[in-house]
Amino acid sequence: MSYLIYDTVFMSKIYTFLFLLFFFSLANAQNIVIKGTVFDSNTQLPLELATVYFSNVKDSTVIEYATTDKNGFFKINTKKYEKPVFLKVNYMGYQPYFEVQNGLLENKDFGKLYLLQNANILDEVVIKTEAPPIRIKKDTLEFNAASYKLRPDANVEIMLKQLPGFEVDSDGKITVNGKEVTRFLVNGKTFFDKDGAIALKNLPADLISKVQVSDFKTKKEELSKQESTSDYSSINLTIDEKKNKGYFGKFLGGYGTDDRYESSFILNYFNNKQKISLLASANNINSSGFSMDEVFDNMGGGRNAGTKTAGSGKGITESNLVGFNYSDEWTKDMEAMGSFDFSNTVNKNQSKSNQADFLPTGTIFTESNSKARNENTGNKANFEFEYKINPTTRIVFTPKVDQSRSNRFSESSSFSSDESGASLNESTSKSNRESTAANFSNAINFNKSFEKKSRNLSFVFSNNNANSNSEALNVSQTIFYQSSKPNDERNQNSNNGNTHDSYSTDIEYTEPITDSLRVLLGFDFEWDNQINDVKTFDYDGITKTHSVLNNSLSNYTTSRQNSITPKVGIIFEKNNFTFNFNSSTSIIDYDNHSLYLNKTTDLTQKYVLPYGRAQIRYKLDRSKFVTFRYDYSNSLPGSNQLLPVENLANPLNTIIGNPNLNPNEKNSANINFRNFDMRTRSGYSLYIRGDFFNSEVVSTSIYDASGKKTTTYRNVTGTYTTSIGGNWNQTIKKEAHVLKYGLGLNGSYSLDKGFTNAVLYDAKSLGVTPQVYFSYDYGELLTVAPSYKLSYNESKYANSSLKASSNVVHRINIQTTNYWPKNWVFGNDFGYTYNSKLSNNFKKDFYMWNTSLSYVFFNKKMALKVKVYDILNQNQSAARTISPTTIRDEENTVLKRYAMFSIAYKLGSFSGKEKPSRENRPTFF
Repeated sequence: MSYLIYDTVFMSKIYTFLFLLFFFSLANAQNIVIKGTVFDSNTQLPLELATVYFSNVKDSTVIEYATTDKNGFFKINTKKYEKPVFLKVNYMGYQPYFEVQNGLLENKDFGKLYLLQNANILDEVVIKTEAPPIRIKKDTLEFNAASYKLRPDANVEIMLKQLPGFEVDSDGKITVNGKEVTRFLVNGKTFFDKDGAIALKNLPADLISKVQVSDFKTKKEELSKQESTSDYSSINLTIDEKKNKGYFGKFLGGYGTDDRYESSFILNYFNNKQKISLLASANNINSSGFSMDEVFDNMGGGRNAGTKTAGSGKGITESNLVGFNYSDEWTKDMEAMGSFDFSNTVNKNQSKSNQADFLPTGTIFTESNSKARNENTGNKANFEFEYKINPTTRIVFTPKVDQSRSNRFSESSSFSSDESGASLNESTSKSNRESTAANFSNAINFNKSFEKKSRNLSFVFSNNNANSNSEALNVSQTIFYQSSKPNDERNQNSNNGNTHDSYSTDIEYTEPITDSLRVLLGFDFEWDNQINDVKTFDYDGITKTHSVLNNSLSNYTTSRQNSITPKVGIIFEKNNFTFNFNSSTSIIDYDNHSLYLNKTTDLTQKYVLPYGRAQIRYKLDRSKFVTFRYDYSNSLPGSNQLLPVENLANPLNTIIGNPNLNPNEKNSANINFRNFDMRTRSGYSLYIRGDFFNSEVVSTSIYDASGKKTTTYRNVTGTYTTSIGGNWNQTIKKEAHVLKYGLGLNGSYSLDKGFTNAVLYDAKSLGVTPQVYFSYDYGELLTVAPSYKLSYNESKYANSSLKASSNVVHRINIQTTNYWPKNWVFGNDFGYTYNSKLSNNFKKDFYMWNTSLSYVFFNKKMALKVKVYDILNQNQSAARTISPTTIRDEENTVLKRYAMFSIAYKLGSFSGKEKPSRENRPTFF
């Protein structure tokens, strides 16, 4: 690719074109307008938040929908639709209204539509023979799960794939109308971990009554009923009342070749408001054990590539996990939630790497090899208690306790040379480290609302108290070939103790000025203190103990921040327009202290740092949203970047702080546009983002003749990172055929700066990632899903021995699942990866093929399964990483071919549960 692409004018033209494309799509008017007003037939009063929608007469597919305003008025902008449709109006406690139309052919005013009250007021109005509507309740989009046809064994993730506007990609990321979902709740409560994603594959779809989508809110925003400021969504899954009392669970056990094994179970007990869940797993196939994919269980790769894996993601991990989750409503004013997790993982890995470090006038090449065993044991407990003091006052406590212990043994070796082949240095090392850590955190959210609408007082207190200790035995030898400095030989024992305590208070008062305008006033108070004590002892040959204190590798440092931050903001909401502006100024006392080589250093500095945020959201219509956000922020350098204490832990890299650093200063802006067309079941999203630094702290390195470097920190200006991208997708349904396809394009362009051997370099980097994906379902018999993704990265350097670098990675994947003949399931995941620029001693490409065959019996409660991982025995983990000063190729241990035989069992019983009428598909686990 020509380097003209880096020309600023050229890049600005691209961005300008895509920016104009944004607003051209905003201005693209719809063809026709449908409107009307909904009233109570008895009182003649307008009905607010009634759901008005059009559905196809033939298959009841929802085409367009809207809700009424406080005057009962609705308005729908749509395109012409030339097939017969139903006009339907639903409102809680009223009989549904409907009439048939030959199509949506022209502008039409339906005038006044009247609804009759039911004789017996019902909580919900549902016509079982028709697809119930999508409901909009203020800022929440609600789907009735019963309106979507699913097989009896489907889990929540499969159900979400059927909902209009929902997309689940190959990595498991879920978006709704182009907005990523980052939290999943069950009946409004967290389910095990913070994001609740474990519910997706482990809760049966037929347990769910409603799926509610809303903007993600912090606990503070939720309690104070503020508008969300997040760019993410949250999903709440409500349990069907008929099935909210009972139990269900899954059990799985398997054993395979090479002594591979997996076992897991999850049990859930629901009793109205009370929910108790228990899960556990044990395996040595790099899985957390809770994914429970219907075809491949816990086997990784392919469709499970995005599921949570145990360990660091490198090597082979043996995992043992136990979890417990509890939630209940103790009284009408008191709710409680708690969870506990125990984990033990043992990871073993061997790696090799080739790295090139580029200097202004030369290059250092390093070959490295290492192997490690790392064991981690952890206990984690989370609680949440919410108490409603009175109808206008609530308080929430969220304490959390973590405790962990780890043991790590590692061996490594490296050899470095220059571009002429001359030897620079060589090193070998062995280390054994044991560490423990404990952490307690808590947040207290108090919220008081007043009689005057939108008047609110919020108080948030939070604390975090952490303590860690480690002891390490290190034996190493480093040989320097090109200088007169002595070789570095070490036999040392080091002890590191760290304490970190932080407390913060956030007080905020909101006062409405008008119905549309609110003013926010408040203060933040923060106190943060860190203590780090490092002692290193050399080996004494006489006493045969590590008892000689090494002063150059021992130090004591403290860092303390006290800050007060007054803040002010305004919130303006009118119709479909929302504007938020917040400004604050932090007054900070920043004290850093060190004792090193019997020298005391005290750095006491005071800062006044401004912050600002402005956000505009505009809802063009029901499914079109545009958001603009601007942030101005400052952040302080870390104490290790400031204090002049030499870190000599790595014989080949000495790190020392710079007490003259300035804060980081950053401007950020982003624009997002999202749209979903219910009629065509298609949607797209676009974004532009940028971070621009007026001041940024970067590392600088100076190399000596033997390739040893000394690293410190400096400020640079004018760096930036920008990105732009979009996604489009569509679903087509015709009888038993369901076709989904889409494409995405993401690009980035950045400028990095730094210093190498006191010479300022810059690196301009371009990244482009297009992808296409496709899936086809034929009834309940066959699913085929191919996809392709290309990642292209290119960098151009100034004042470096390397002038340019590039890399291309191709990824092709196809997933198939066959549900015929009856009670049999045959699944395959086949992938191909090609990495163009890996070094010659790394394989550039590989194929990955997983297969699974299962048979269901015993009233569809039990399944026998055989799976083969990496049939072709080609799996590998070689990857290239490009940074502004280095290119690194690395390969790690991966799982290779194995076969697994497993048996799974499903149980469940719910009070009032009706037998499912669908029986075409077997039950999967």
